[in-house]
Amino acid sequence: MSIAEEIQKLSADTIVELYEIDATALGDQIYRLHSGTNELNGDLVWQGNTYSAFPVEAEGFELSTDGKMPRPKLRVANVTGLFTGLLKSFDDFIGVKVARKRTFVKYLDAVNFIGGVNPTADVNVYFPDDVYYIDRKSAENRVLIEFELASVLDLNGVKLPRRQIIQNTCQWIYKSGECGYTGTNYFDIYDQATIQENDVCGKRLSSCKLRFGDNAVLPYGAFVGVGRI
Repeated sequence: MSIAEEIQKLSADTIVELYEIDATALGDQIYRLHSGTNELNGDLVWQGNTYSAFPVEAEGFELSTDGKMPRPKLRVANVTGLFTGLLKSFDDFIGVKVARKRTFVKYLDAVNFIGGVNPTADVNVYFPDDVYYIDRKSAENRVLIEFELASVLDLNGVKLPRRQIIQNTCQWIYKSGECGYTGTNYFDIYDQATIQENDVCGKRLSSCKLRFGDNAVLPYGAFVGVGRI
């Protein structure tokens, strides 16, 4: 059964919310949290990952009709001082990715239930993840820490489009992963055949065709379909 079919039931099951705070980009680790326990009074397991029983809550994920992106608030307990210590070491977690994961209790991994049995367990039935990034620490005291989250498109310093739209100048680095050229046909910046030592891409569509072929699917890093204005 799909998540859409489950939602449309007159008596849908209880929804479970789990939070994944991914600080690996800062050199830390992934923290998986759930503000509750499973049927065995232990940490909850979803899709094989363990979510520690830890006081955490969030709000503000709803989309509005005024065109503004949601800026949810995430609050975690700070009684033990765990997160205060982490924030001091990792720049208040600014830019850290936060994912809210949701599913119904009936689909949780079988290990969450007495006897390790759950005939309706299904790791493939869940709501789409809500993915945001920590934009700022909005509150901190001995009881809790509150973060304000933002969409990747709503972060300070992020511009649209993320890649500048240029008509006929490839933006990829020659022979990089985006370019992908590994052939032995070499040309100079003017698209003239040359030796390997003088091989330089001219960044034009013609430069790409010389290397990959006129009828190939080209990994060209420009937008040839746009107008000059």
